[in-house]
Amino acid sequence: MSEKLMVTGAAGKLGRSVVSLLLDEFGIAPADLVAGTRDPGKLADLAARGVTVRAVDFGKPETLASAFAGVDRLLIVSTDAIGSRLAGQRAAVAAAKSAGVKGIVYTSAPDPHGADHPLFFAGDHAGTETAIFDSGVPYRILRNHWYQENLFMSLPAVLKQGTWYTSEKPGTKVSYVAHDDCARAAAAALVRPWADDKTIYDITGDEAFTTEEIAGLASSILGKPISVVRLSPEVLAANLKAAGLPEFLITLTLSMDATNSAGLLAKPSGAVQELTGRKPRPLAAFLEANRAALTA
Repeated sequence: MSEKLMVTGAAGKLGRSVVSLLLDEFGIAPADLVAGTRDPGKLADLAARGVTVRAVDFGKPETLASAFAGVDRLLIVSTDAIGSRLAGQRAAVAAAKSAGVKGIVYTSAPDPHGADHPLFFAGDHAGTETAIFDSGVPYRILRNHWYQENLFMSLPAVLKQGTWYTSEKPGTKVSYVAHDDCARAAAAALVRPWADDKTIYDITGDEAFTTEEIAGLASSILGKPISVVRLSPEVLAANLKAAGLPEFLITLTLSMDATNSAGLLAKPSGAVQELTGRKPRPLAAFLEANRAALTA
């Protein structure tokens, strides 16, 4: 008898990618797959393929145990409700245990534990991980590093002005990873044989770069020179505010710079290849594939 697999947040970008990979690449039968979302109407195409679609709303904890009923392995995709998602995700873990789920996969962030963590939303992930640890349910935690696709938010402007402003410490290295590699790793973590797993994977690329090295690589591939200018967090924040950047994005930028400077994304792992059997996409390949979008 096949195990029943479930993906929460299946209408979101990562969740939908995982579901597609499970069906089309990993060969999971639609009858063995459950897709959870707050709005089942968004997954009508999956329902038409035979996938079971269930309403899953972490904000309604009383509904979660029934939503997870009959599920053997559960992928909890962290929601995008930064700062308010912890209670719902803890409720999801508790409901999974109550429903008899045999294994939990969770999409987390680079080592989120510790006092005074530089990543301002690390507590959301640390609290969810702790709930999973304490539940006694076997788990596979996926600590995703920053997506290569995050560079779409900053690199086009950098290329236009020719200057990359950062508050990172000199010498800071970061290992970026492709969104598709994170999705494939999550799918693989869900389907590969389970035992009494209690495993944490750092989901990274194969390389780590300083900002200067990324700037040099981008300049070489995209044909536009970039100089890197380091500013204090206070000066960078003031400049971003003067440029009209929303307060949330200013906080996010400074927090990510501080997290990078703390070395939490500096060490590539072999987790993507271990889980999927494929090497992660190099950063150079991302830049080459997205030349038009980055230089528009």
